[in-house]
Amino acid sequence: MARTPLRSDLIEEITARVLDGRLPAGARVNEVHLARELGVSRTPLREALIGLADRGLLVSAPGRGFLVPPFDVDEARRLYPLVAELEALALRWTSPLELAGLPDALDAVADEMTAALADGDLSEVDERWHALLLSRCPNPHLLRLIEQTKPLLKRYESCYFGGAGRAEESIGEHRRIAAALRDGDLPTASAVLVRNWVKALAYLGKDER
Repeated sequence: MARTPLRSDLIEEITARVLDGRLPAGARVNEVHLARELGVSRTPLREALIGLADRGLLVSAPGRGFLVPPFDVDEARRLYPLVAELEALALRWTSPLELAGLPDALDAVADEMTAALADGDLSEVDERWHALLLSRCPNPHLLRLIEQTKPLLKRYESCYFGGAGRAEESIGEHRRIAAALRDGDLPTASAVLVRNWVKALAYLGKDER
């Protein structure tokens, strides 16, 4: 007998559909069709949808059910600086001893980003790089806050990584962060990290995709 998806499984699957465009921006969620596709009843599905609405990834519209929010540059302007400061805070929270060996590991993932330039999609490797950067942070509450906020921002990532020039610039900043950590210069690493996110925001809405 097939296992009934847990609420967390449903949240993860629906999040993936929003982020990859299977549930496109501005679309209404057809609960009947989605429940059938996922093999669940409406009750656990609705609970998952409510949870995603609480996180801001969906919108509950009276009389219309749940909608995927349209892209909103103002939302991006709020999210990018927020994630930038949260990640920088998580980095500053990490002691130098806990950062030992991390720069080499970060450079190895940056090498993967360079290799992925030919495919044009760096989002998955970039996500792994940032997860590795924060992996030594001892504050689970801060990491949970970042984890809950980032999916809201991921919908905009293709606007940033769409051009090879931007991607190369971002990889260079990733390498500068690793170099600063190798030198024990946490303030510079934090500053470059914030600048990397802020530059991503600056590219949103530009025509070069």
